[in-house]
Order: sequence, then C-alpha cells, then structure tokens
Amino acid sequence: MDFPGSMEGWAKALYVVFVFFYAFFLGALKGIVVGPIACLILIIGNVGVILGLFPAHVAWTVYTLLKIHMFDAPLKVAILIALPALFGLWLGLGIAGSVLVGVGYGFFTPWVSTFEAFRLDNESKKFAHCIVDGTWGTIKGSCTVVRDFADMCYHSYPSYLKELRESPGTDERQKLRLIHVPGCVIVGIMGLVVEIPLFTAIAIVKSPYLLFKGWSRLLHDLISREGPFLETVCVPIAGLTIFVWPLVVIASILLAIFSSIFVGLYASVIVYQERSFRRGIAYVIAMVAEFDECTNDWLYLREGTFLPKPQYRKKKASQSSEFSVRGNSVNGSKLNTSMEPPAMLMPSLAPSRSVRETIQEVKMVQIWGNMMRYCEMRGKELLDANVLTAADIYEWMRGKNINEAAIVGVGLPCYSLLQTLVLSIKANSSGVLLLDDFEITYLNRPKDKLLDWFFNPVMVLKEQIRVIKLGEAELRYLEKIVLFGNNRQRLEGWDNGGLMIPDALRAAQIEGISRRMIGMIRGVSKLPTYRRKFRQIVKALVTHSLEKDVSEKALVTHSVDVDVSERALVTRYLEKDPSGRSSRSIISVASDENV
Repeated sequence: MDFPGSMEGWAKALYVVFVFFYAFFLGALKGIVVGPIACLILIIGNVGVILGLFPAHVAWTVYTLLKIHMFDAPLKVAILIALPALFGLWLGLGIAGSVLVGVGYGFFTPWVSTFEAFRLDNESKKFAHCIVDGTWGTIKGSCTVVRDFADMCYHSYPSYLKELRESPGTDERQKLRLIHVPGCVIVGIMGLVVEIPLFTAIAIVKSPYLLFKGWSRLLHDLISREGPFLETVCVPIAGLTIFVWPLVVIASILLAIFSSIFVGLYASVIVYQERSFRRGIAYVIAMVAEFDECTNDWLYLREGTFLPKPQYRKKKASQSSEFSVRGNSVNGSKLNTSMEPPAMLMPSLAPSRSVRETIQEVKMVQIWGNMMRYCEMRGKELLDANVLTAADIYEWMRGKNINEAAIVGVGLPCYSLLQTLVLSIKANSSGVLLLDDFEITYLNRPKDKLLDWFFNPVMVLKEQIRVIKLGEAELRYLEKIVLFGNNRQRLEGWDNGGLMIPDALRAAQIEGISRRMIGMIRGVSKLPTYRRKFRQIVKALVTHSLEKDVSEKALVTHSVDVDVSERALVTRYLEKDPSGRSSRSIISVASDENV
C-alpha cells in the first residue's frame, strides 16, 4: 500500500529485534557478573539457616511430639522412629532446593529485569534502567530471601509447634495399633519405589509435548499479536519466554519428581487412615493413573488414562477446596482425616492473557502493601490516643514470636482488619475496601490459591458481621477484645464506649467473630514475608512514638520557657517602677495579698 507506512512498520520491527538482542546479551552479561554473588549469598545463607537451626528444630519437634495429647503412645513412638528419615529428607531437599533457587534467582533475575526495563515510556530511561536494573537489586533481593527463610524457620515453625502444644486436648485421640506399623512402613517404601520412577518416566515422555505445544502457543500469539504479544513494548519480554521455555519444561520434570516423593510417602497415611494394607496399595497404583490423567488434561491430550485407577477410599473425600471457617474453629485441634494427597506440580498451557490484562488484575503485592499501610495508620491512631504504648511495641521487638507480644503482634492487625471490614460493610462494597478507595472483589482478585486461603474466609467473616448488625456499643466492645484479647486490665482501661454485652447469645456471637479473626491473623503471621513487613510497621510506630514524646517534651519546655519569660518581664517591670519601692517589696506585697 503506501510506502511510508510500510517503512514505518519495518522500522518498528527492526527496533523490536534490536531491543530484544540488546537486552538478551546485556541481561546474560549481568547474570554472569551479578549471578554468582547473589547465588552464593542465597545458598550460603539458606544452607546456614538449615544447618544452624537443625538441632533446635529436632529439639522443638521432639518436645512438641511428647507434649501434645492428640496422639496416643504407640503413634508417638512410630512418629519418633520415622523422624530421622523425615529430618534427613528435610536436609536433603532443603539444601538441594537452596542450590536450585540460588542458581535460578541469581542468574535469571538480572536477565528478566533487563527486559522489564523496556516497559517504561521514556526512551532514555529504558536504556538507563536496562543497565542498572537487576544488579544491586538482585543482591538485595537474595538477602531478603534469606531473611524471609530465616524468619520462617526461626519464628513461624516454633509458633506453629507452640499452637499445637497449647491446643486443647480432645477425647478422641489418634490411635495406632502396632499391627498397622509394618503395613505403613512397607506401603510408604513401596510408594517411593513406584511413584518416583513412574512419575519421572511420565514427565519425561510427555515433556516433548509440553515443549512443542508451548512453543506453538507462543508463536501463534506472536503472529496473531495476542496474549503477551498484544503490546509492542512487551514483545521483547515475550520473546525471552520463547527462549527460556525449554528451562520451564526441565523445571516441570524436576517438580514432578519432587512431588512424587510426598505423593509416595502419603501412602503410609492412607494405610493408617483406612486401616487397610490393600487400600494403601490401591492408592499407590491410583496415583500413577491420576498423574497421567492430569498431565493429559494440562497438555490437551486424550481424556482420561489407560492405567488402572482403583478406589482407595471407603468414603470419598469432599472435593470442596473452600476454607470452612466454622469447621476450622470447631475442629481446629483435630487432624483432618479426609485430607487429599499432596498436589502434583506441573505447568499449565491455559490460554495466555495480554500484559495489559495482567496489569489490570489486582496483584498480591498491592493487597499486601495496602493492608500493611492501613495497619500502620491504625497503629499511629492508637498510639496518639494512648491506647497502645511504647512498652507494647518494644515488647513485640523483644519477643521471639507473636504469642509473646499478642497486643501488637495479633491485636493490632486484627483491629486493622476489623476496621477494614466495617468500612466495607458501611460502603456497601461487594468485596473488601482498602485504602485510597482500592477495592478487591471476586472479579479482580489475583487467581492465587494462597490468596483464596485468606480471601474466602475474610468474605465469610464480613458477611457474618453484616448479618448480625452490630450496634455502636457492641462494635466498640468487639474492638476491645480483638485488640487486647484476654487482657482484662487493658480491656477495662480503654474507655471507648464498649460495654460488656448482657445478652449471652449476642456475646457468644461477638466473641466467636473475634476468635475467628485472631485465628486468621495467626495463620497469616506464619507466612515468610509477613514478619519482615510487619517489622517495618513496628519501626514506623517506634519512630512515631519517639516523635510524639519529643513533641510533648518540646511543648512542656516551651510552656516552661514562656512562664520564665513572663516572670522575667514582671521582674524588669518592677525594677523600673517609679514609686521607688524595691522589686522585692512589691513581690512580697503581692505574695501577701494572695495569701
């Protein structure tokens, strides 16, 4: 058609090709330079945490196993016998995982960051960020990964064990008859011997399908300008995806092998739950067929599987993956005997979306940051109202986990969450309304299983609060108990208008809501990044508390200075009094008159 138009199209195409190869080789160079440093930091840090805390982990686990009341003596002995193998598995997988994550993060993060720089609008900034991004940030990121891993091992794991020890005992103990011990051991070993090689074989045989079907979809999107190739600025990033897709295939094989270990070991649990050696064998056979069927579905191959798939449950487990708040609160101390086997990890070839659609979807990072900012804002309000004190904050910083400083560690996030839900209800929001009119609903929430685990219970809790229609005094009372828990002295010391509820049913409903909310926060607090981000909030509250103290002292000093200045003015005025009387006599007369 018109020649200028075609020239412009050719210029854009040449620009995209130039940008791709420029970013590709520059990212590879940065990966070679920065990668070893970040890789060593991550590997040495994580392996050091694993080995350094290993004796403590063994001691904590054994102590908890001896203290809890949910297992009978034979089952405790069986678990103690199995612990060396489990801890050996932890060491092996932990160290191997640290090496793989270190290599992957250290070498590929600078590479991806180089391509990400071309999303910027300013051309000069694109090439500047292309050089800078992924260098120092990768090294800092590796330190952050080590810190989060250390928090999980040093804070989250002991906190979980402490909750197990403090969980109320039940009449129904998990019992183990010695006759089932050999069956559990034999089937567990059979599960490893069968699942690992067969899962590996299936993954390797089907990996060419995953490789070529993935390339086919990406090339189709490139030609038709769909999915990640819809925007021109994202073409280099999507082109990198085509290049690294073989690595994704290799990673899927490794993940399948990794999953097969836990799927195989779960056969022992089936024997224990079903009290049947035969059903354990049936589980081992069925899981191979299940894995074959799942991979067929993901790769759009023939439906079903030709492998045998025997029934291994007497009563089929519920297929609902929704989190039950009521069930968790009632039976939280019991083992879930209808647990599904561990998930098998494989990539999916679902239709790809454009980068613009991905950006429009709310990200987990946005939700996390917004909630943390709101928690910080509520904390400052409570400090200004003298509801929280500097001693509460320092107590949290000294404590090992949130249980040792529950007012700040649990109460403050619960109070912030309650205010968020109340504001969402008052605004008639269909989801959860956060800061800056930022609303998260079922439509725009991230498609993330981790968020589902938190978001669905929060929506249930919001609906429960809305249905019972709390009055003003009841809401203030709920604020008290979520913030201070069972601390009666602090509950009575905060006069916010909330009074004890005379109606027993109403009080039970309110306390049930508070318990569920506290349980959610305790669960979220065990996530790896939570403690690091919450520590930033606590530091901001410490700074705010110090500034508040300084301002109050400055105000007192200013009032004292004003008082001294006024006295000095009176003294000078009296010294200049024309009556000839001394200032001392005048002051003494004034003093006598006041008396």
